[in-house]
Amino acid sequence: MRYLVLAAFALIVLSLASGLYFVFHDRGDSKRAVKALALRVGLSVGLFVFLMVAYYFGFVPARL
Repeated sequence: MRYLVLAAFALIVLSLASGLYFVFHDRGDSKRAVKALALRVGLSVGLFVFLMVAYYFGFVPARL
């Protein structure tokens, strides 16, 4: 469980970094930055929902 969350967090950070790269290097010529940042938002929401469902079903303890 821990490694799955860490992998999802790493993907979120990588998506954020790629969005930042595309913002500075494309200069508005493409929509790659928008796609990268939309992917980051989707991954963040997905991770949040996954953690809430895992907590509800008892996969994540109340106290760490």
